[in-house]
Amino acid sequence: MGQYWRRLRNAYYGWWMLAASVVAVALAAGISFWSFGLYVDPLESEFGWSRAEVSGGFSVGFLASALAAPLIGWWIDRYGPRRVILIGALLTAASYVLLAATSELWQWFVYQSINAVFRQMMFFIPFQALISRWFDRRRGLAVGLLGTGFSIGGFAVVPIMRIVIEAVQWEGSFIVAGIVTVAVFVPVSLLLVRDDPSDVGAEVDGDATPADRPAAPRVLTGVTVREALRTPLFWVVSGALTAFFFGMISWMVHGIPYYESVGYSTERAALLFSIQAGGGVVARLTFGYLADRIPRMEAAAVVVAMFLAGAFATLLLTDGSVIGIAVFLVFFVVGSSGGPMIEPLLLTRSFGLASFGALLGIIQVISVLHLASPIISGAIFDATGNYDWALVMLMGAMGLSVALFWVAWRLPRPQYSAG
Repeated sequence: MGQYWRRLRNAYYGWWMLAASVVAVALAAGISFWSFGLYVDPLESEFGWSRAEVSGGFSVGFLASALAAPLIGWWIDRYGPRRVILIGALLTAASYVLLAATSELWQWFVYQSINAVFRQMMFFIPFQALISRWFDRRRGLAVGLLGTGFSIGGFAVVPIMRIVIEAVQWEGSFIVAGIVTVAVFVPVSLLLVRDDPSDVGAEVDGDATPADRPAAPRVLTGVTVREALRTPLFWVVSGALTAFFFGMISWMVHGIPYYESVGYSTERAALLFSIQAGGGVVARLTFGYLADRIPRMEAAAVVVAMFLAGAFATLLLTDGSVIGIAVFLVFFVVGSSGGPMIEPLLLTRSFGLASFGALLGIIQVISVLHLASPIISGAIFDATGNYDWALVMLMGAMGLSVALFWVAWRLPRPQYSAG
């Protein structure tokens, strides 16, 4: 037993930080992205807003977040993820108080936008940049493990959020979200997060440091932002990711309402969403393990986008039957396995780490079109009373994503010194 604990104490610090990052990402994903669908019916019932209007608040928030992403990414590249995560957590918690005070539609849009911008500072970009800095040879596995946090958020947090909303109403749930955000993210950023392995006297991936010199800060290599923007690969990848997340974002908002529209209770709909997320934990671990063995991540992206297209086709053809939803869940879990990982792995492999945060932010601005997806899906439901044409739209988006990822697969990568 003593030997076991000694091994744990001597383990590469990056693994400890990754474990804390998984918990933080699970919480952020669970109380925001995965739980969006839980707010649709309560807000419609209380304020009489249409489904498109409620969805519009989420989409406008995504838009504000995307527009702020390049600045946040630049800040991370220059000052490191730790400081950004800490400040973002405090500001995000304060913005949940604003959301709890919503009484008008314009407030819903404005407060969602404020929350989304601050949430961007403590969620996707900083943690992807952080883990990419700490791992090189095992980056695929590390990013895959980080991606399981996203799935765990849906599996573990959504059922809790449903109970919280039932107990304290939607307004109270935002207050709870703010308190939990401070309680988790502030200690993680202050006590565990470190920007570079040299901060704890280690080398990247836990490689041994020569005895005659201390661990030095890692020099991040890669192309500049300007050089990346001049390559066809960057623009094709941006288009492929736009189409890919067009379908993913819409389902995050309308998944639970879809299940309700075909006759499932809110409790059963939330359970199906949790099953989907739980399957994603295993799928993303598998994807992360395989990612380090796949020469071109674009090829993997082609495969997962094809599975997602098949998932939406299954729902359309089976009209929400039990068997149809079971098949859909299998297809969606496999297809979404690479969802939060494809973007960082494509960027780091193609363009390096030197401008990773800024490039990730720029892609989010370029791919802003996908933010219209929840609004369009909501408008289709308002007009037709079902999600059939929305599913057709999502199938088309995934088909376009397949084609663009295939083109990116055939394009050369820019050359730069590995340092």
